[in-house]
Amino acid sequence: MATPTDFPTNSRSGGSAPARQQGASSGTRTGRRPNGAVVAVKNVFVAESSTFYTILGVTLFLVVFGVVMVLSSSSVEQYAATHDFFGAASRQGLYAVLGVPLMLIASRLPARFWRKWAMWIVGVGLVVQALVVLTPLGYSIQGNRNWIRIGSFTAQPSEILKLALVLGIGAIMYVKRDKLDDWKEVFVPVGIAAGGSIGLVLVGKDLGTALIMILLTLGALFVGGARLRHLGVGLLALLVIVPIVTASSSSRSSRISAWLSGCTDTSQYQDLCWQPVHGMWALASGGVFGVGLGNSKAKWSWLPEADNDYIFAIIGEELGLVGAVVVLALFVVLAVGMIKIIRQSNDPFVKTVTGGVLAWIIGQALVNIAVVLGLLPVLGVPLPLISAGGSALIMTLVAIGVVLSFARELPGKDGLTGRTTLNGTLR
Repeated sequence: MATPTDFPTNSRSGGSAPARQQGASSGTRTGRRPNGAVVAVKNVFVAESSTFYTILGVTLFLVVFGVVMVLSSSSVEQYAATHDFFGAASRQGLYAVLGVPLMLIASRLPARFWRKWAMWIVGVGLVVQALVVLTPLGYSIQGNRNWIRIGSFTAQPSEILKLALVLGIGAIMYVKRDKLDDWKEVFVPVGIAAGGSIGLVLVGKDLGTALIMILLTLGALFVGGARLRHLGVGLLALLVIVPIVTASSSSRSSRISAWLSGCTDTSQYQDLCWQPVHGMWALASGGVFGVGLGNSKAKWSWLPEADNDYIFAIIGEELGLVGAVVVLALFVVLAVGMIKIIRQSNDPFVKTVTGGVLAWIIGQALVNIAVVLGLLPVLGVPLPLISAGGSALIMTLVAIGVVLSFARELPGKDGLTGRTTLNGTLR
């Protein structure tokens, strides 16, 4: 029978076979066993591709940057209301502390896990959103019934529904991957899931969130392989439905009319045009290099929602054109990382979900920035990862965690990086 000394020496661990045997007999004094444990722990958190690092790094930077900008943009109004400069920033920091670990946990779950539970997550999302619009648990903010309150706990279930919807569409496209030419096989189940989700959000009168959900649905279907002629029919239907839904609300119609007129009517300055006009003034006053972090004048109660929907205006004012361009560039890098996953993966579920998350996060960022620039009417859409808000930040981080889990499973990753075993060898 072979003894421990009969096995060949591993050059990576160093030392002779007898020495290694002696170290094993001395227990933890030599440090051999703890080193193996350290390697095992490292394997739990090892990334499998450079795309993983790119997406993770940009996300963490945007989250930290967001907390800083929430502090800067909210400090004055927070002090006026509560005599605490750090109230909103502390909450945002807490949401980040909760969201980042959830993102890392999500990144460790395999694609088959998300595929298996996708429709269950859709069901949970629909139930929670129904509680908002159909029960007394829901309450309104600025006319949008999109929040749920249980005691002192508040949340925005539509953010959960975004992730649920993109996972559900991914699961459907995976099951129907061989039947994409038959529009009934694809658009009937997707229409039920998307129609129910978006319909419940519209019942709560949150048009901005509904538009983002439409955008992520189209993005997921396009990347997932849906036929362009079928998507074209869907787009034509939306061109008919969206104006009808918009006209059904007098406040929406008024905001769109003010936007189309360029806010030239002086009677609207104190009302509908106050926020977009002061947001534009904040951007213009920043110049190329900005007035300096913390030196915004617009945040002194001149710009409503300065830490949320219009935080990009404060970024432009305090950090100037340079800071605004850097933020745009970071979202572009995030998009490029997700596009790499789409191109390198052969799994229809992975491609569809990544495409939906890409349309959701990047599309929402572009919509928010377009509103601040006056290219779109005010929609009440926050800037992902940066604007104040717990539900939006946490669910966006979880969605990115799902994409990171796909990045770990890209084809050929084992050939590029390998896996480290307990004794330090590669396999």
